[in-house]
Amino acid sequence: MKNLIRSSIGLVAGALLLTSCGKEKSSVTGWNYNDPKNGGFEVVPYDEQETGPGLVLVEGGTFTMGRTEQDVTIDWNNIPRRVTVSSFYMDETEVANIHYLEYLYWTSRVFSADYPEVYKKALPDTLVWRDKVGYNEPMIELYLRHPAYQQYPVVGVNWLQANDFCNWRTDRVNEQILIREGILRVNPNQINEDNFNSDSYLAGQYEGLVKSDLMDLNPSSGSNGTRKVRMEDGILLPRYRLPTEAEWEYAALSQIGNTVYERVTDRRQYPWNGHIVRNKDEKYKGQMMANYKRGRGDQMGTAGFLNDNADRPAPVQSYWPNDFGLYCMAGNVNEWVMDVYRPLSPEDKADFNPYRGNVFKTQIRDEEGTIVEKDSLGRVPMRDVTEEENVDRRNYTKADNINYLDADEAEYIKYDYGATSMVNDKARVYKGGSWKDRAYWMSPGTRRFLDENQSTDDIGFRCAMVRVGSPVGLGAKPKTKLKR
Repeated sequence: MKNLIRSSIGLVAGALLLTSCGKEKSSVTGWNYNDPKNGGFEVVPYDEQETGPGLVLVEGGTFTMGRTEQDVTIDWNNIPRRVTVSSFYMDETEVANIHYLEYLYWTSRVFSADYPEVYKKALPDTLVWRDKVGYNEPMIELYLRHPAYQQYPVVGVNWLQANDFCNWRTDRVNEQILIREGILRVNPNQINEDNFNSDSYLAGQYEGLVKSDLMDLNPSSGSNGTRKVRMEDGILLPRYRLPTEAEWEYAALSQIGNTVYERVTDRRQYPWNGHIVRNKDEKYKGQMMANYKRGRGDQMGTAGFLNDNADRPAPVQSYWPNDFGLYCMAGNVNEWVMDVYRPLSPEDKADFNPYRGNVFKTQIRDEEGTIVEKDSLGRVPMRDVTEEENVDRRNYTKADNINYLDADEAEYIKYDYGATSMVNDKARVYKGGSWKDRAYWMSPGTRRFLDENQSTDDIGFRCAMVRVGSPVGLGAKPKTKLKR
C-alpha cells in the first residue's frame, strides 16, 4: 500500500476561512465560532477527505447494473437494471499476501499471549490448495509466506476474515494519522485491550502514549485546556470495508473511460473495451488483458510465450488497470463483496446505493446513557437495535433486514432456504472471475455466492471506503486548523 503523504495542519488561507466559517461567525445566531468567551463552539475549516493508503477515488454516477453477457448458466440472477452509486474509494489492487501477513503479525504480537484464538481465527485456510487428483502441496506451505509470493493476492480467506481485516486496517490507518499529526506517540508495546481502536478512542476509552492533545476551547470542560480528537475535526478516516456488489460492479466496468459529457458511447462487456480478452493496442497487440483459464487443460498457454504469464494467481499489479486505475478487476482472483446473495436482488434492492445485508447495530450503553467499557480486545461492545426503541421510525424498525421483501412463506418454499438450497442468510456474493475460471465470469455483471465462513484458492478481496462530502475529488489533502 502507498504511504500516507504528510499533510499540513497549519493555518488555512484567509479566503477559506471567509467561505467556510462565515468570517468565523454563525450565520444563524451571530455568535463567534472558536471563541472561549462564547462557550468555545469549534468549527474547523475543511477542504476534502484525505485519500487513505492504497485507495483510488471512484467517482459515482448512474449505470446499468447486471448482465452484459448471455445468461449461459440460466440462473436469471442478474437482470439489467439502472442504479446510481455514490462516489467512494476502492483499493487499487487486491489485498496481497504481504498485507495480510502484516495483519497476522500485528494480531499475534498483540493477542497471542492471552488470546491465541484471535490469531488462529485470522489465519487463512492454506489447505484450500489441495486437490484430490492434482498436485498442489507446495502451495500449502509456500504461497502465503514465501517472499516470492509477497505481492500475490491472498486467498483462503473467508468473508468474515476479510471483514475483520478491514476493521483492523481502519484502526491502523487512523492510529498512524494521529502519530503523523503529532497527537500520539508510537507505542510498540500494545497488548490485549490496550491497543488503538478508532471507536474506543472516539469514546474516550483509549489513552495511548499522548504527545500533544488538541486545545479545548470549552471553558467549562474541566480538561486542563486539552481534548482528544473528535470526528468533527475531520482528521480520522471513515471505515475500510468490503465494497457493495453495486460499487464493485460499477468500479469494474469503469464506464468513465467511454463517457462524453453524460453520454456513454460504448457499453462494456469486460472492464475494457471490446468483446475480446486480448489487447488491441499496437504495442501490446495480442497479449492477454487478464489472468484466466482459456480452455480445458490450458492454464497459461505454451512455453516461450505464455498467454497470461500466470499458472495460478499473478501479482496484484499485473496487466493493465481499468479507466478508474484499478488492477485485476477481471480475472486473477474472484473478490468478496458485502452483499448477501439473493437470485432476485436486481428486482428488490434500492436503485440508489443498492445493498442487501443490513443488520443495524448500536453501541451498548448503561442506564445513564454512557457507552459501556470496551471489551478484552479493546473494542466497543455493540448490540442489535430493537423494535421497541424504533417503534416510531418510518425507515426501519428491526435490526436484521437481510430477509426484507423475501421473508414471506412462499419465497422460503420456493428456495427452501438452508435446507435443499445453499441460498441462505450466510450466502455472500463474490465476483470478477479468477485464474481458474473461463472468460465468461470476468464480465462484471456475473455473480456467484459462497457461505461466509468458507474459502477457496481463487477468492480474495479488496477494500473500499465511503467518500464524504463532494462526490468530485479536489485531488488535495484535508486542510484543518487545529488549535493545540
